[in-house]
Amino acid sequence: MRTVIFIVALSLPLPAFAASVVEVKAGDHSCSELAQIIRQNKKVFVRVGLGGRSFRYPPAQCDMGDKRSTTSVGDAEGRTCVLDYACVFDPASPYNFP
Repeated sequence: MRTVIFIVALSLPLPAFAASVVEVKAGDHSCSELAQIIRQNKKVFVRVGLGGRSFRYPPAQCDMGDKRSTTSVGDAEGRTCVLDYACVFDPASPYNFP
């Protein structure tokens, strides 16, 4: 039985195991374009300066130790966008205790 499960797992395409994360630069898009990219791609990393923010559109889950929240980023037109579905550090999570 274990061999059958292993063979089935190896025969599945790679996206069945992990969906790729799309990376976009916040400075290249407007607020509405950023929101649309997040809705369409489900898993997006929005680069802001040297760092960035991860977004997961429902029903996708944030990683362990993170929680879903809102965050603000600057767009191509210099406006501040408040975007939903950001995965941010959760200090109350049991995964973040040493």
